[in-house]
Amino acid sequence: MVLRPRISVLALALASLIAGCASTGPGAPQRPSIDINLVALNDFHGNLEASKYNYAPASGAEKTTIQAGGIDLLGGAIAAFRKEDKDLLFVAAGDLVGASPALSSMWADEPSIVAMNRMGLVASSLGNHEFDQGSKELLRQQHGGCDSPRPSKACQLAPGFQGAGFSYLATNVVDQATGKNLVPGWRIVDGKGVKVGLIGAVLKDTPSVAVASAIKGLSFLDEAASINKVLPAMRAQGAQVFVVLIHEGGHTGEPFDKTYCDGLQGPIVGIVKKLDPAIRLVITGHSHKGYLCKVDGRVVTQADYAGHVLSRIRMQVDPGSGAVRDIDVRNVVMAPGAYAPDPSLTAYLQDVRARSTAELAKPVATIAAAGAMPRKESEAGESPLGDLIADAALAATREQGVQVAFMNPGGIRKDLEVGEKGVVSFGQAQAVLPFGNTLVVMDLTGAQLRAALEQQWDRPGGGRYMLQVSHSLSYAWDSSRPVGQRLVPGSLKVNGAAVEDAKTYRVAANNFLADGGDNFPALAQGVNRSDTRIRDLDALIAYMKQHPDTGAASLAAPQPRIRKVR
Repeated sequence: MVLRPRISVLALALASLIAGCASTGPGAPQRPSIDINLVALNDFHGNLEASKYNYAPASGAEKTTIQAGGIDLLGGAIAAFRKEDKDLLFVAAGDLVGASPALSSMWADEPSIVAMNRMGLVASSLGNHEFDQGSKELLRQQHGGCDSPRPSKACQLAPGFQGAGFSYLATNVVDQATGKNLVPGWRIVDGKGVKVGLIGAVLKDTPSVAVASAIKGLSFLDEAASINKVLPAMRAQGAQVFVVLIHEGGHTGEPFDKTYCDGLQGPIVGIVKKLDPAIRLVITGHSHKGYLCKVDGRVVTQADYAGHVLSRIRMQVDPGSGAVRDIDVRNVVMAPGAYAPDPSLTAYLQDVRARSTAELAKPVATIAAAGAMPRKESEAGESPLGDLIADAALAATREQGVQVAFMNPGGIRKDLEVGEKGVVSFGQAQAVLPFGNTLVVMDLTGAQLRAALEQQWDRPGGGRYMLQVSHSLSYAWDSSRPVGQRLVPGSLKVNGAAVEDAKTYRVAANNFLADGGDNFPALAQGVNRSDTRIRDLDALIAYMKQHPDTGAASLAAPQPRIRKVR
């Protein structure tokens, strides 16, 4: 008699438990989703001000050119998005700094870090350009302080630089001395009660696009393997939803705002296919292409570069399990007037401009060019601005016996804008060559010279990447010939004489390229190397001063240095 009530209580409890389980079964009504909203950007590259953006939307409208972005407009847009959702997560996929216009780079990119702090950035993956000045400077930008390899720039805009209020993340960058990650690999944040795990990674091929001395002592591991490896630890810390921020990308011929593209190509595709199935969203960078794609059912996004576009992402998540039910994405152009600029960032930008104007406005040369000297390459692969920079490097190193100079096109960040009456300001010149690279001279054999040029078509991702060459070098190439044999036999010449494989030639290139950067390992084989400590920017300015006829109409169509025969 005593046991019966107890049995009844147990039975009721069991029935209640079964009923509770049944309520979440296949036939039960689904609980409403929680919307976790994110905004993402990538490859900001210190573009504090709006800059030129050419785009053609998926709507079919004609291609448009506008001045897009700028920190005040970006800040205003994010503030507007936060009015819709106060729990919005603002994230990034690397290259926030580096290769920056003078307005940021002349102050060691501190204004860009400050701007991201004010916009409430939560986390960013490292990008290859975060390594431009070495790991010491990267960590200073994260943690603050004034002990910098750039003492003439660091803490000069304002004393006591506080560093990034957001987290730099990279799960695949390891300090060889300690065996530990250089920066944290991941971070967990709260999204309306759901634990969102943010995982960072940078392209494993960073050594091919970074100055060797800047990444000495660091290992760059496989992206997908490194990301998958940290998931158990993140789950142990309560992570339910996983978002990858990775500085690696791809490209597609589809419009930047098409939802969803299915033609994504490039290294990011292989990485995404190897990721753990729990990862449903991958925010990318590096390739400077806007896209909203799906790869194996996962959403893969990128927001162009320079703050021209922001990716708006809405993840519909089960509030109990954290399962992602759906993802909606949009790429939104940061067009003038689209959002009210953030007043505090407008004031900050005006202050930075005021501090910078006098230095940036200083005229450094007067040349004959009108409007701009373009970096756009001809069908053969030669550009007027590339010619100018390579000639400047040659002139600066002539006294050291240099016969040929090279320039990598990726180091030419903008067209050379020319002011009224042909006046070029320091700011205009610096925007073209913002890295502060120095010129290195070395000896290459004719065979190595030929090999370096053949590597223009032997690229990890296919396609071509054409070195800009000084006027002393010329050659022809044939696209119908096999990779590795594209140079037309007998066409490669230095100062008009055919190159001999066994002969030695003195060559100049910036320190990045001279170390084999941009996948030119033949250049790293050069011997009798010497870093001249001459900055490429200083060489360019000096050359323009010495050649006021630069860009003159009479010189507008010189004999091509590079010819494509078919």
